[in-house]
Amino acid sequence: MTQAPARPKSERRRHDREIIALAVPAFGALVAEPLFVMVDSAIVGHLGTPQLAGLGIAAALLSTAVSVFVFLAYATTAAVARRVGAGDLPSAIRQGMDGIWLALILGLAVIAFTLPTAPWLVEVFGASGTASPYATTYLRISSLGIPAMLIVLAATGVLRGLQDTKTPLYVAIAGFTANAVLNVALVYGAGFGIAGSAWGTVIAQCGMAAAYLFVVVRGARRHGASLRPDAAGIRASAQAGVPLLVRTLSLRAILMIATAVAARLGDVDVAAHQIILSLWSLMAFALDAIAIAGQAIIGRYLGAGDADGARRACRRMVEWGIASGLVLGALIVLARPLFIPLFTGDPTVKDTLLPALLVVALSQPIAGVVFVLDGVLMGAGDGPYLAGAMVVTLAVFAPVALLVPALGGGLTALWWAMGLMMTVRMLTLWLRMRSGRWVVTGATR
Repeated sequence: MTQAPARPKSERRRHDREIIALAVPAFGALVAEPLFVMVDSAIVGHLGTPQLAGLGIAAALLSTAVSVFVFLAYATTAAVARRVGAGDLPSAIRQGMDGIWLALILGLAVIAFTLPTAPWLVEVFGASGTASPYATTYLRISSLGIPAMLIVLAATGVLRGLQDTKTPLYVAIAGFTANAVLNVALVYGAGFGIAGSAWGTVIAQCGMAAAYLFVVVRGARRHGASLRPDAAGIRASAQAGVPLLVRTLSLRAILMIATAVAARLGDVDVAAHQIILSLWSLMAFALDAIAIAGQAIIGRYLGAGDADGARRACRRMVEWGIASGLVLGALIVLARPLFIPLFTGDPTVKDTLLPALLVVALSQPIAGVVFVLDGVLMGAGDGPYLAGAMVVTLAVFAPVALLVPALGGGLTALWWAMGLMMTVRMLTLWLRMRSGRWVVTGATR
């Protein structure tokens, strides 16, 4: 990578303002997403243990299905941001519409698969005889909202590409509020039980999708962009998403392997692992918000043909990632006496948790660089490299993690393996950044 010239303070401040303006609302929207399941769990939990267990199984299946298609947001952000940078707003919105049409097609396909196979999916997931009927009911009803959920992903990508992360935050807050009100009304007011919770979530998700479509369609009409499905454009959106799908599946495999290894270590270890994983996910939301800003900003710079500006913005975001990682790591260490009792009162779990938690804290600066560079390369449309790098990371992590129980290691050893995974990701992404091959300018890559 060509050495970027020294940057005046005014340019750094401009980059900082852009990053903050995009990252802070993005963080709020990201945090709002898991709150849907938390609200459902809190409300359904009062119906009984079988109902709560059924909800947990169905929610895990649904979140897995939706997370697989997160490329709808990532790929759309990069493609739209490039066209925004090139000054072609009609084309940017047209590209976004192609992503939304793809989301609808994929959502309908998921419904067609889930409705008839719901009982089998629940059984494969290991549901008990008492929880299975509730899990099946919730899964079948909630699957009707998957097209709306995928449309929300794609439309979020459109708005991020247009440098707007505030609207997704407002929609997420409204959706969360509607979901909570509808769940209480349908579960207890109407007496529908767990089915009421599922219908409340579906209605809230459809309302969110409608709000997004209203904003995007209004923009399309204002700029004269076509709303009709375009086969070539939808196909191009799908092709751009395939490498990111490979990346996402590889990352999911890493997390599944880590959980499976923790389970083999024993109940205490897996309980401590779940606590750490929850905290790790929360830290990831904060760092992912900077990555989202990176996707939008880098795509815009490259679309405008400003390669030097893209490099300088990348460098500043890496500095943000390192600083954020240091702050998050320090918070984990300093706040551990406050948050650990919220999760467990078992002294054995606490003793197992603490050393592994320190490993997580030490790895946060590395995670900061990883998330930022991931966002930069997504914004550059460098999906094939990201896919290959994640497959390499999986190939390194899997044997190391699987050796942990065989060699007598515990949870701390497993999280050192997770730290190794993040280090490998950082090295692969850093090498790509330094090479400069991701810097491809123009409205399309």
